[in-house]
Amino acid sequence: MNQMKRICNFMSSNIAVLILIFSAAAFFYPSGFSWATNYTTIFLGVAMFGMGLTIKAEDFKIVFTRPKELLAGCVLQYTIMPLSAFALAKLFGLPADLALGVILVGCCPGGTASNVITYIAGGDVPLSVGMTIVSTLIAPICTPALVYALAGSWVEVSLFAMMVSVVKVVLLPVLAGVLLYRLFPKQVDAARDFLPLASVISIVMIISGIVGSNAEKILTCGALVMIVVAIHNGIGLLVGTSVAKALKLDERKVTAIGIEVGMQNSGLAISLAAANFAMNPLATLPGAIFSVWHNISGTLYAGIRNRKKAEPYARTVTEP
Repeated sequence: MNQMKRICNFMSSNIAVLILIFSAAAFFYPSGFSWATNYTTIFLGVAMFGMGLTIKAEDFKIVFTRPKELLAGCVLQYTIMPLSAFALAKLFGLPADLALGVILVGCCPGGTASNVITYIAGGDVPLSVGMTIVSTLIAPICTPALVYALAGSWVEVSLFAMMVSVVKVVLLPVLAGVLLYRLFPKQVDAARDFLPLASVISIVMIISGIVGSNAEKILTCGALVMIVVAIHNGIGLLVGTSVAKALKLDERKVTAIGIEVGMQNSGLAISLAAANFAMNPLATLPGAIFSVWHNISGTLYAGIRNRKKAEPYARTVTEP
């Protein structure tokens, strides 16, 4: 049992490495992974169900105890990220498929990976969890509406169809997880150490499937998408951190907001692209690349924030 827990913890903390390994395997052996694209919605639903199982009643109390921080994080999530995605798509002159994919990423709520990275960075984990919950619960309205408004100049967007998709793959699985935890708290708590494993496997399979299905096209446009995704993610981390500092929040909250704003639920972006834009197959690519990059950049950001927290202590110790 302890060995299994160690394996689960290892996989959860090294998801970026796992994504890189399986993505490389999918790139060189596409037929072994491309089948996973047929189950993208199911994989994401499993991941979101796992998120719902981890949500406790006290997690919702953060909505009422820290409204300013939560509001700041969610407003930035649904303004800076969508608008910067739109601006980058225009600036780089992206073709319709890729522009749509980048905008989909920008319009999605925060991902659960942000909670893990916030923990590693020594940030305010309850605040991070609260922001993820709130941005996820309002995603059925915010995400489709923003995609409709921003991506409409490239492709035809069905607002209602997207809302239905977000409800099915995000809201319902999360609420089902919350309900199951309410009904069987002891049993869920007993399995809590193993829950992240299902989410890790689901995300890895989603991304591997996308890479396998688009192996040839990645050679022609992968570098461009990587540049755009890295800039987009950097804007989120920088603006989130800067605004939180301007609000004079303590460093742990600054860290949580910076990470939450910069890290999107890219699995949702992939699922929405696959379910609603079948005529634009490359729209799934930015989400797949973002899934890899934001775990890498998030870890680097965590290291920077940890060093900043250590500096005042170091000066105090060394000053005469």
